[in-house]
Amino acid sequence: MATSPVSRRDLFKRAGAGAVVGAAIAHTAVAEATAPVRKHHWGMVIDTRRCVGCEACVIACKIENKTPPGVFYTVVTKEPLAGSTTGKPVFMTKPCFHCENPPCIPVCPVNATYKRKTDGIVVVDYDRCIGCRYCLAACPYGARYADFGDEYDLLPMAGENVSPEYKQYRERVPGQSPIGNARKCQFCMHLQDEQGTYDREAGRWPACAKTCPGHAIIFGDLDDPESEVATILREHNAVRVKEELGTEPSVYYLL
Repeated sequence: MATSPVSRRDLFKRAGAGAVVGAAIAHTAVAEATAPVRKHHWGMVIDTRRCVGCEACVIACKIENKTPPGVFYTVVTKEPLAGSTTGKPVFMTKPCFHCENPPCIPVCPVNATYKRKTDGIVVVDYDRCIGCRYCLAACPYGARYADFGDEYDLLPMAGENVSPEYKQYRERVPGQSPIGNARKCQFCMHLQDEQGTYDREAGRWPACAKTCPGHAIIFGDLDDPESEVATILREHNAVRVKEELGTEPSVYYLL
């Protein structure tokens, strides 16, 4: 069968295109090989049957992260219980839900908020955040707050009001981050070791879960089948808030 001749120019063009495709494939392979691998999926199960609304978790969180007035990384709300004849409310502890599909991320114009690939924790880069508050508006759970620079009347001496958040140990200085930034719960990730793990026995555990007197806040690795949170989810019917939005929160509730 006769074939049409191929000029040297066409040959080089074909070779060049092949090289480009080959380089693209190689680059993709390298990127996939070097991309962080999820080691954990940190999350919570909150047992509303155990919660008495004492707000010890709220206080512990503020002490641990040294958050200013108006900034809360967890709150406790009172919700009416459908069908209840006693009038007893359900206390709902609400941290950031660290969604698998966080609505707060795509709205950030400077990519200051993102989801960590290694453990699923949604964080805020205080050096990137410009304080536009789009993420506050996008969060369907009201789990984000703006730091307007407010201070408590009684403050520690200079140098003592340093927050351990993100292991950055920032002191509050007017005009500097995190003042002016969006802020939120990050599961006390400054307590992680170099491998990204927590140690409950050593006290390196999120302040809210560590402090809860009724053990209503159970924290752990959702991807670890032996963890307490994974065991609870297998054995009980847990629910998530606003699941219909497709956000896939990493916080579950027992009602």
